[in-house]
Amino acid sequence: MGWIFGNFSKNRDNTFSEVFRVNKRRFAAGLFWQPVAVGYTSRGYAGVLARNSNTRAKLYVEYRSMIGLAPRARQYASGMPSAAAEIVDAFSEYSSFLAVFFVDKKYYLLAVRNGIILADKLFNNESDARAEYARFSKIPDWSAFIAPNAWAIPRAMEKDLASVLPRKAKYKLRAINLWRARLFSVVLLCAFFAGIYLLFNEPIHKMTAKRPAVIDKSVIDEYNRQIDEKNKELDKQFDIKKQPDVQPLVLPYNSLPVPEQRAKQCYQAVGFLMQPITGWVQSNVSCDETTATAEFNRKFGSLDTFYDMAADFLPGATITEINDNMLSVSVSLPDVARAASMDARDAATVERNVVSLFQSMNMDVKTEIVVDTITNGVDVAQLNVVEVEVSSKLLPMQFTKMFEDFGGFYITRCAWNVVTRNWNYEVIIYAK
Repeated sequence: MGWIFGNFSKNRDNTFSEVFRVNKRRFAAGLFWQPVAVGYTSRGYAGVLARNSNTRAKLYVEYRSMIGLAPRARQYASGMPSAAAEIVDAFSEYSSFLAVFFVDKKYYLLAVRNGIILADKLFNNESDARAEYARFSKIPDWSAFIAPNAWAIPRAMEKDLASVLPRKAKYKLRAINLWRARLFSVVLLCAFFAGIYLLFNEPIHKMTAKRPAVIDKSVIDEYNRQIDEKNKELDKQFDIKKQPDVQPLVLPYNSLPVPEQRAKQCYQAVGFLMQPITGWVQSNVSCDETTATAEFNRKFGSLDTFYDMAADFLPGATITEINDNMLSVSVSLPDVARAASMDARDAATVERNVVSLFQSMNMDVKTEIVVDTITNGVDVAQLNVVEVEVSSKLLPMQFTKMFEDFGGFYITRCAWNVVTRNWNYEVIIYAK
């Protein structure tokens, strides 16, 4: 069993700790969890593991059909609650979950699979915690992911550990008391030999005399048949079909372009395409999520003239001939920095606040609430989105500043109208 307790040695380096505080209460982490073997009590099995290992485990905690062992260390104490057991009990609606909490300037990671605690670790630094979280996240079919919002983990939600842990702990460390366990084993052993003596009180030489073995072959055949049937039944019961690889559900608000950089990018792209070409005029210029495009109408110029001048003024642009008198010129947009962002208000409140914002500036605005459904073939998520359309004289960088108080903000499209000299904006806001 030496490999079972290998993780205890890590508790003394700079990566792992054993105890953290929440609201001045100390909780135990870093325990080794093991299902209780058949035929043992929790305390008895804890004593067996402690005696047959190279650790000095003196404390244990019981949770359902599992026990968590704590090595003998200064940080642990009898009566200290187990963080893992308390959290799993609080998250009874999830059979499997992968969670990390920022608590007491540390990172506490807990992995639970089908009610079994796989990992119960406390990290002193964020990089090690993220690496361990990434390793466990490769296991498919987690019911829930929990992580700090700053990590921008798809599908993950942030939880405050203080609100999860109960006020009164139910699962606390207790002493194994190996001396009492050894005494109990001696008593059982004496009782066993006493029973043997009472049942087999014939002379020793009769008990040990060699006798010809008489074996009924039909009994052996029936025994083998029953064993085969039981093996087939177990094989069928545990024949779990491998689930197809499913990519994690990608929620768009976990990776939105930074609004200021997005606005500046579109403004520069539109300015780049607004190049004067002799005999041709722009009808409109727009910038969507990946491309900026300008349409040119012919007045008196020629195609040859356009291509010659475009080679000098529009390097790297793609030219598409819509017809002899209309051309489309487009450029691809590089990616900008991204961050997770979502408005904490509900969609109706966000829509009302947007309308009020533009009413205060005496500007017309169109808004609509839609529900965007996304799926990866297994999981489904419905996102509340507020769509906004508005025409303004404000440049993209100025327009973006109007939405500084809104989270989940994203410019999906903006266009420059050459005739009215207005900017037309299409915006979405991801709401709670």
